[in-house]
Amino acid sequence: MRSVEDHLSLVTASVVAPRPIQVAISEAQGLLCAEEVVTTDPLPGFDQAAVDGYAVRAVDVTLAGGQAPDDTSALADQPVDVSVLADTDRLVVHLPVVGEVTPGSRTPTRLQPGQAVRVETGAPLPTLADAVVPHRWTDGGGDRVMIGHDVESGDYVRRTGDDVQPGDVAVRTGTVIGSAQVGLLAAVGRARVLVHPRPRVAVIAVGSELVDIDRDPGPGQVFDVNTYALAAAARDAGAEVHRVGIAERDADRLREVVEAQLIRSEIVVICGAVGGVASRMITEAVADLGELEVGRVGMHPGSVQGFGRLGRDEIPTFLLPANPVSALVTFEVMVRPLIRIALGKRQPMRRTVTARSIGPIASVEGRRGYLRGQLMRDERSGDYLVQVIGESESGASHLLAELAEANCLIVVPEDVEDVQTGDRVEVAFLAERG
Repeated sequence: MRSVEDHLSLVTASVVAPRPIQVAISEAQGLLCAEEVVTTDPLPGFDQAAVDGYAVRAVDVTLAGGQAPDDTSALADQPVDVSVLADTDRLVVHLPVVGEVTPGSRTPTRLQPGQAVRVETGAPLPTLADAVVPHRWTDGGGDRVMIGHDVESGDYVRRTGDDVQPGDVAVRTGTVIGSAQVGLLAAVGRARVLVHPRPRVAVIAVGSELVDIDRDPGPGQVFDVNTYALAAAARDAGAEVHRVGIAERDADRLREVVEAQLIRSEIVVICGAVGGVASRMITEAVADLGELEVGRVGMHPGSVQGFGRLGRDEIPTFLLPANPVSALVTFEVMVRPLIRIALGKRQPMRRTVTARSIGPIASVEGRRGYLRGQLMRDERSGDYLVQVIGESESGASHLLAELAEANCLIVVPEDVEDVQTGDRVEVAFLAERG
């Protein structure tokens, strides 16, 4: 029996990354950038106002907000109109307002010494202006503005190239493109970007007992649960999914179906018979495509599973159990990390925490347990608490309704058979609910 670590190492070493493609930046979110995006123009492309206010020469408002001198007659010698604010000992500067500039303005505006121009956030800065006085530091005058606070050159101005200079790398190769990267790509004028696309995952079910959900099952038949559940799990992991559905239990036909998916996929998942005659039929059907090895892995549920690299491109191919819970848990432990690695995620595994068990937990000695659990927080201490869902000691690992209630998997080591109330265990988060 192969250990979880050994089997997972075998799986993750087989990752097949999709070839880079060009996509619109609106479709790039969550994908791995496959190029160095080098800017050709500065950002911002021109000096612009960072706030609503008045564009000025900083030298003209140096005295604004300062202490009034004992001899105010000296103020008459200033190149701008300066006075003392009523009922205070603070100076204010009065400047004529000679115009207004709004964002998108294409008409150049020139500021003369001793003047102000009303500006809105994002508006081009008038020539000779080197600062903006925020509206809150003024009286908001239209023809003439009273300024009560000084500014220094460059204050409240977005200078040309402050954000990005020509030749700067806006988005680096290997960066996962998020909302900020999409915004930056738009800001530098990139409509498309080279990315590693989402890995394509094909999900196939095998089993003569299966019928699709649009049909009524006959005696001994059940609905095909796995292709729907596993397709959803693959999408949750970030993959592009093709749910093939139920394949005929015929060696030649099955081989054709699998071979067709190997051409269009980076990962193939077959769920169905992993033991006995049916398992041999599947492995023999794809034998000329590569070896699909079926064996035991030291975990439960999902101990019996298959893995191989099939086709010319050695596509990772999984054979998962027919039981939906076992299939989903095996997918979570083995297939999901492969998808995350193909996406370029630095941390392909689920986030884990240590939690205190609020009840006994029974596991299978010699196998690592991945048991359904409900994770919560102690309101007083803030500690994580976890409770196993279902009667694990009964071996009822097949109950899908219980997995639907779980928000975590309790990971019990191979050498532990019984977890006592109060013991601490490792817990892996599952997908969060909205």
